[in-house]
Amino acid sequence: MRSRYKFSEVSGHLYFLTWTVVGKIQVFMDSKYCDIIIDNFKFYRNNKKLKIFFYVIMDHHIHVILSHPSGIEMIVQNIKGFIAKEVIALLKEGKKNEILDLLKIFKKPYKKNSTYQFWQEGSHPKLINSMNMLNQKINYIHLNPVKRGFVTEPEDWYYSSARNFAGENNPFKVDELEL
Repeated sequence: MRSRYKFSEVSGHLYFLTWTVVGKIQVFMDSKYCDIIIDNFKFYRNNKKLKIFFYVIMDHHIHVILSHPSGIEMIVQNIKGFIAKEVIALLKEGKKNEILDLLKIFKKPYKKNSTYQFWQEGSHPKLINSMNMLNQKINYIHLNPVKRGFVTEPEDWYYSSARNFAGENNPFKVDELEL
């Protein structure tokens, strides 16, 4: 069944989002796929006024806190679409047929215009409406790799904004949040 979740957005506000690869396929264990996400974040910040304040790229999902002055629905749709297209092209180039086969298997039958489905449907944005909620989501994002047993400290996970706040080398400089 197709997701009927609709954005209920307030322009310029902070949102917490999660994007998950279908079947929880562990695509993002290779940095070349993570770099597609980072490059996309940079493009949308520099060209489309997207602000990204916190993020983590895990093995099969992404958590992010972001905002946009005119709302996030179309921006999120475009980001996810571009990432999917680029990752699938790289999977084909690298002859990653096992992953490509899974992306075919998980494709919803009503998606007639594509061979693959990369993302689970929906982003289910959560409007951040208090400092308490913001702090809870930041901790959730930064502790995700620790809880999964990938690292012992949040800043040890390379594709995480936790590195920004620890002063570590990082692939993406997050936007400064003015409270």
